[in-house]
Amino acid sequence: MRRLQIKHVTTYQYAERVTLLPHKLLLRPREGHEIRIESAELIISPAHQLQWQRDVYDNAVAQATFTKQDNRLSIDSLLILQHYDSRPLNFLVADYAVLFPFQYDAAECMDLGPYLSVTFDQDIPPLSAWLRQFWRSGQVVETYLLLEWINKAIASGFTYQQREEPGVQTPATTLTRRAGSCRDFATLFIDACRFLGLAARFVTGYQYSPTLLPGQGSTHAWSEVYLPGAGWKGFDSTSGQVVGNDHIAVAVSRHPELVPPVSGSFIAATHQSPLMSVMVEVAEIPA
Repeated sequence: MRRLQIKHVTTYQYAERVTLLPHKLLLRPREGHEIRIESAELIISPAHQLQWQRDVYDNAVAQATFTKQDNRLSIDSLLILQHYDSRPLNFLVADYAVLFPFQYDAAECMDLGPYLSVTFDQDIPPLSAWLRQFWRSGQVVETYLLLEWINKAIASGFTYQQREEPGVQTPATTLTRRAGSCRDFATLFIDACRFLGLAARFVTGYQYSPTLLPGQGSTHAWSEVYLPGAGWKGFDSTSGQVVGNDHIAVAVSRHPELVPPVSGSFIAATHQSPLMSVMVEVAEIPA
């Protein structure tokens, strides 16, 4: 078991006092048999009302409604959790899904539908051409090996670039540029899986890296693929690894642009672009 502390501070500085409209916060990790939250503290300024809810993906969502104007917004999250997924490869795939291609069970297909449709269908031709190096029609291959080949090919064949722009690159753009951010790599992997008929979804959260200095961390993005018998298994196309206890999932979605950590808007008397700063620190707590 690994104990981790996560600090995530987001601040917006405005040129004048503004009216803050409701903000949606996706900052609380998804709990389960692998992750247990010991403590969670969320400090938000200015004055506000906070309401917790669950969205359609069962993500924990905090809705902040502000009660006065201000020229600064601060959202400070501090979490301590226990992570038990120290053996990420310890899973068994159902017999009928060990080899690819296979067909999902009809009952499961009804629920997996949103995760089987390619997100950027206009990119299918270049995506299909790129995938021929891993699998061609009529070929039979071990399902896990196919996923590992694709995952590692993205991690080793593309250049990582941290991008501050909102949204994601399309798979065609990533294939052309041979570069992208973690969310771009996850989007490429997801659409590759969906093109092959494998259900996949987008995951946003945090990653623990002992090589980073305090304050140098950041939010992270990866993918999950539904494997019968094993469930949703995480693949990180930035590192080329299967997700384990150094990844902390916060939110999942069928579309990579639906789950930013903080989203909201404001009303101001004059046009302005607020200055945003983000500090993320993920540290292991010694036993």
